[in-house]
Order: sequence, then structure tokens, then C-alpha cells
Amino acid sequence: MQAIILAAGLGRRMRPISDDLHKSLVAVAGTTILGRTLDALSARGVRDITIVTGYRAADIRAFVAARGIPVEFVHNDRFLVTNNIVSLALALDAVTLDTDVVLVECDLLFDPAVLDPLFDGRPGNIALVDRWRPGMDGTVVSVDDGVITHVWPPHLQGETFDFADKYKTLNVYRFDRDFCRDIFRPLLSSYANFVDGDAFYELVLGMLVNMKRHTIRAEVVDGTRWAEVDDPNDLAAARFTFDPTARKPLLDNAFGGLWNYDVLDFAFMRNAHFPTASMMATMRQALPDLVRSYGSAQPVLNEKLAWFAGCSPQRVQVLHGASQIFPLLEQTGGPGLIPHPTFGEWNRAFPHAATYADAPGIDLQTITGGGPVVFVNPNSPTGTTVPTSFVHDFAARNPGLTVIVDESFIDFSDEEPVQSLLEREPLRNVVVVRSLSKSLGVPGLRLGYVYSCDESLVNGIGSRLPVWNLSSPAEFFLELLLKYRRELDESFRRTIADRADFAADLKDVVGTVYEGGGNFLLVHMDRDDGVADRLLAEHRIYVKDVSDRFGGGTWLRIGVRLPDENALLVRALQ
Repeated sequence: MQAIILAAGLGRRMRPISDDLHKSLVAVAGTTILGRTLDALSARGVRDITIVTGYRAADIRAFVAARGIPVEFVHNDRFLVTNNIVSLALALDAVTLDTDVVLVECDLLFDPAVLDPLFDGRPGNIALVDRWRPGMDGTVVSVDDGVITHVWPPHLQGETFDFADKYKTLNVYRFDRDFCRDIFRPLLSSYANFVDGDAFYELVLGMLVNMKRHTIRAEVVDGTRWAEVDDPNDLAAARFTFDPTARKPLLDNAFGGLWNYDVLDFAFMRNAHFPTASMMATMRQALPDLVRSYGSAQPVLNEKLAWFAGCSPQRVQVLHGASQIFPLLEQTGGPGLIPHPTFGEWNRAFPHAATYADAPGIDLQTITGGGPVVFVNPNSPTGTTVPTSFVHDFAARNPGLTVIVDESFIDFSDEEPVQSLLEREPLRNVVVVRSLSKSLGVPGLRLGYVYSCDESLVNGIGSRLPVWNLSSPAEFFLELLLKYRRELDESFRRTIADRADFAADLKDVVGTVYEGGGNFLLVHMDRDDGVADRLLAEHRIYVKDVSDRFGGGTWLRIGVRLPDENALLVRALQ
């Protein structure tokens, strides 16, 4: 068996990293991309290796020389104006095709086990593939009964292209010696030299497959680690995959963006039963029009929100996520009174505020005036829920005091929202803040609002908001909500039931679990053994460690996901 590694490309998508470093020499988990490939091939007994160079060829040669591995080099001196079809054609012209050929591109990270299907002794052409997932780009294929039936290069993936049943090629192949010598090499050379040198070699493979003249078997690398590193985002994802020690700092500093990582997220709370599949299909269909359209002005958004929230549009301002309100709360005065512990934005909004303890559990007698009083109801991370009647009565007894109520999790509790009570019994000194990310399950759309019966305060907040304060997809989702009220209510009931089952299962493993009124649980363990780090490193499960907000042992805030996913976390803790 012989191997060809394509490493001629400029790596434009990897800039600025690739400005001074060939992308195959980027370090990941203690080695380089190229080094990992060479080691995997050597471990398989492959000694006949050819590397096609172009950009920063001297760096590649120096790296290989330092490793002491015998390698032949072929140089593509037209790497600036050609694509990989020319590089592969040059390599096949240069090698003696007396054995089968393993082809690997230089920007691929993989575990050595990924190569197993190429060395199983079965004859024929093989392409390594995996199920397509969002974030993957490049050539995809259709597979039927283990054989590639159609090849779709990027230029054939139009706006309505359906990726649902497609597979992504890893750009790792094994080609039969006779196929390479008699079919692939002459066709590749002709196309590269006389038709289009700026094409991908997959185009020629696609021609052969689509004509049904030659068979390429598809081997799905399910369950083995691999990552294609085309750009800095890919590099971050690859480091997450291949370096377990880098996972927690990476996620803790990101505060989101988890679609890039293979992780089961229990740290950020959302309604796992909403939106419905029908809603997501509608969003997907509308997306092309939405991303090309401006959203509506704030008064229109407020009216659409009011239809959903069941309140007067003069009493609300739609927010680009509830966090948008925190810099605008300075007009309510200070320093205030907030629960401890609580959501960190409240500490930043009122850095000099006094606190009342949530142990978990709040002694309501400790809540007094002296500035804006904040109720986070239910509170995070404890889940403690204060009776809505107490909040309303407290505000009524203290008309000169601003009462701010964060009701982002109220739909998962047994309490009526104070906003609903205010619609019947208005109080001008209450400000309600709602993040809709948790209850609607769409944190990526950044939906929230602020509500008050004091319309002058509401107008003052509105005057400080930008003209286009919501994206068009977020506004469209607001419109959809009116058609799915029943499904939304059912999602709350299902989440509450899942929460109870999840809490019972966790108690059997960890002991102390505070269920509360949110779509999350607070877990306390006496030991302090880095369990959150271990869950992420060993199981790719991400939980929120909130131990610094309490005293003694380990405290974890764990979001409620779907039952099967909750069970995975329980088993991991066991």
C-alpha cells in the first residue's frame, strides 16, 4: 500500500493563521495535523508516502525531515492558480502504481482507527464518509447499500439542496491499483490539463460514479473521531474533540456557540420540547426570504409580542434577548436589593446592591426596601420560587419602591406570572423582565421583553432601543407562536414531568437535589472531585458548576433535557 498526501493549498480559509504557518503544521493536542497523519500511516506499515507541496513547501520538507520519515515530494508550482485536481494528477503521474493508493488531504485530523476499513483486505475502491451535519462543507455523496451512487461537489449544492440523507466525504480514499492506473489517472490528467485546472478531483470521481461505470464503496466512520480543519472555527472544534483538557475552558469562555462542538449541553437551559418539528420546518422554508429582509420597527414588534403575551402593547418593549435590558435599568435607581446567589447579570446591573439569601429557600421577612428590589422568580441557580401573590402584595405595600421581577422561568413553575396579575390589578412600580429563550427553546433567536404599567418608563426604554431591534427570523418566530399555543402549553407540562423524573433518578446517585420551579435542577454533592470537568472530558457532557456561589462540596446546575438525554447524564454520574 502507498499513500498520497495533498498539501499544496494556500489555506485561504485558515487565514490569518495560515499567513505564517502551513495549516497542516498547526498544533492540536500535542502534535500537528500532518504529524498525526504520518504517524497513522506508519502505524499501518505504509512506508511509500508521497506528499504534494505548494504553499510553504520548505516548511513541509523541514518538518518531515525532522521526523526522519522517508517521504517523496512532488511540487505543484501552480498551486496559486490551480486546485487539488492538479495536485493529485501530478502525484499519480509521479508514483509507480504497483500497489493500491491511500489518498489523504492534509487538513484532516483523525484517530488511527478511522483508517481500519482501508486495510481490511477487501478489494476495490473505498471512500470514508460520515453522516452530514451542520457545519460540514465540501463534497457530499448519496449512498445506497454501501455504495456511493451520486457525488455532489459544492457548486452543485444549490439553495434547495437537501442534506438530510447525504454523507460527507472525509477526503480519505483507497483506490485500487488498476483503477488508478487505467481509469482515474488518465482521466484526471486530461481534465486537469485540458479542461479545468481549478476544479476538485471529486468532480472526476463524480463523473465516474454518475455514469455507473465504476464502484466506490462507502465506509461510514461512525463513532470514531475525525475533523476537517478548513478555517479557525474548524480548528477550535478540532481542539475540543481531540484535547479533552481544553474543553471546559473553551466552553466556559464562549458562553454559547455550542453547535460547533460535539457536546451534550446541560449548562444552558432551554425548553427541550419546543419548538415543534412543524415550526422548525416552517422556519427552514422561510429562512431564505427572512435573511434577505429587514425586520419591522419597534411598535410593530411590540404589538406582535403583546398578542402572544396577552397584554397591552403600550406596556411592553421587545428586547433582543432579556440581557439587553440590564444597561437600561440604571434609570430605576440603586443600589437595590437582589437575591444571592442569582443570575450574574443582576450582580453586574446592581454591583453595589445589598442581598437577601437564597439558601436554597428564601426567608421572605428579609426582603425590605432601600432601592429597587429584584425578585428572580424562579431564581437561578436554586430554582426557588416566591409566591406571585407575595410579590404583588409587596409592591402594593411599597408604592414608592421599584420592584423588578425576572420571570424567565415562571412557565415551569406552579405560579401565575405576576405580569398576568398586573393586567388585572395594575401597579406602576413593577417592572417585569422576561427572557423567552428558556421557555420557547430558541436562545439563538434572542427574544425577550420588558413590561410595566408605567408607560412613561416603557417609552423611555423604547427611546433607547435601535430601529431594528430583532432579526427577521426572530420576528417571524413571534408570528408563528400564535398558531402553537396549545403545543407550547403541552411542552411546559412535559418539561415539569421530565424534571420530576430526572430529580428522582439523580437523587439515587448524588443524594441532594433541589427541584425548584425552573427547567433545571440544583445538585449538591459533599465531595469535591472536579466532577464537572470529568463529565466533559470523559463523556462530553457539559454542566454548570456553581460551587463558588455556595459553601462546601460540589454544586451543579443541570438543565432538563429530553428523557433519553437525562438518562445519559445519570449513567455518566453513576
